Amino acid sequence: MSAESLRKYLPTLRDSLLAVIAGLLLFASFPPRPTWFLAPVGVALLVFVLIRTPRRLRGGFGYGYLAGLGFLVPLLPWVGEYVGPAPWLALAGIEALFFGLFGLLAVVLARLPLAPLWLACAWSLTEWLRASVPFGGFPWGRLAFGQPDSWLVPIASIGGAPLLSFAVALTGTGLAALALAVARDRSPRGWIAPAAWTAVMPLLAAALWPTLPGMDDTDSASGNRTVTVAAIQGSVPRLGLEFNAQRRAVLDNHVRETIRLADDVDAGRQPRPDIVVWPENASDIDPLRNADAASAIEAASRAVGAPIMVGAVLVNGDGTTTNSVIVWDADTGPQERHDKKIIQPFGEYLPYRDFFRHLSSYADKAGNFVPGDGNGVVQAAGVPVGVATCYEVAFDRALTEAVRDGAELIAVPTNNATFGDTEMTYQQLAMSRVRAVEHGRAVVVAATSGVSAIVAPDGSVQQSTPLFAPATLVAQVPLRATDTLATRLGPIPEYLLCLAAAAALGVAVLRRRRGVTEQ
Repeated sequence: MSAESLRKYLPTLRDSLLAVIAGLLLFASFPPRPTWFLAPVGVALLVFVLIRTPRRLRGGFGYGYLAGLGFLVPLLPWVGEYVGPAPWLALAGIEALFFGLFGLLAVVLARLPLAPLWLACAWSLTEWLRASVPFGGFPWGRLAFGQPDSWLVPIASIGGAPLLSFAVALTGTGLAALALAVARDRSPRGWIAPAAWTAVMPLLAAALWPTLPGMDDTDSASGNRTVTVAAIQGSVPRLGLEFNAQRRAVLDNHVRETIRLADDVDAGRQPRPDIVVWPENASDIDPLRNADAASAIEAASRAVGAPIMVGAVLVNGDGTTTNSVIVWDADTGPQERHDKKIIQPFGEYLPYRDFFRHLSSYADKAGNFVPGDGNGVVQAAGVPVGVATCYEVAFDRALTEAVRDGAELIAVPTNNATFGDTEMTYQQLAMSRVRAVEHGRAVVVAATSGVSAIVAPDGSVQQSTPLFAPATLVAQVPLRATDTLATRLGPIPEYLLCLAAAAALGVAVLRRRRGVTEQ
């Protein structure tokens, strides 16, 4: 390549590198790293690349796509931990298309008045699309889910995860506009508007911080009650897709850890729990069909003197399975249950199985699960508990429905053993923490191999476990029946943000056409 050709392509190479760095900054903002403040910086850098000079639509798409790869490739390696890199890279490549769409939209919207606002709305639109399609969507990696320790997290209490993502995006687009203003306009007067866009969401969050309920805050709507809960982490014989080959050992581990808790209660070392939460897949032996499994669960419940919320795989009459949480009491047996409603494609079920089995030998390892129905609420020891099993916690609608229908406490039973020693478990715990703020509820996370946690209604982690070790958490948590504004509004804030983005896009397209006509 000649020096002249190199000079020609150097700006493109430079901006491509900056776009990838923007994605890497977004990745670096996610747990387990505490650097949540890098998220608006990543958004700002990407937007700066997109709007610094006029771009063609394909250029905007390309830079957005590169940023998406820079973000998602390092965020999602747990997908391929035991099946090789192909599913991981394919998923990252597909999901990065939505970042490419954002880049395209940013090019169209950049010249509108109030551009930082419309660009942030466009980010919300692409996050909504990514959480909706294909196969029910994949919300993993929404900006909100990297922000449980952020100054901005109180915003989730008024608009849920969608408004929290918007807050991060608006702070970032404001930063990009401010950087451009400083570069182009030496007069501080021109910096005022972009500085205001940058500051508005942090100021709103600061005003909301005092309103967040803490671990000691009950409410009169729930009778000012508290409840003592225990999360059991029995651990597994081995990690990976084959962990459930020793299904009885997994069940025995959770029974053993529960009986150990019972011994501690009898010895006065722990308070007696009112409710015990086991993880997803704690019993992959169907206890409704297997008397030995049922007897073991009953013995654990009787020993600890409390009902157990058992994560179990149930076999249906047609050969399909449901991923369920059953409230099991020693005296009355199995009671109410939650059948997982949002199931994971290419994991718990395989779309187009006959096609994909030709592409990968792992295709037939995908489950044959079917979704359940219901509102996600089960009664345990007289307490209405909202349940989001593992993958469900990533979706806004799961817990919004449960809390609206009376849940005063949230349980997130999960099985992370199939993803090994990866960051996945920390990413998922961050989602549970955001949900706690969103709905103003304490959250009990019970994981087979960790990390299990007790989360206060303000999103702070009160207790947590190490990975890959049997452990038990016991805590007194508040019951709350007062709904946050986010719970009451549900998806409305996200819909309004998406409509605003669509309206701005329509105006921008008309302006572009009018400009072409006038020329």
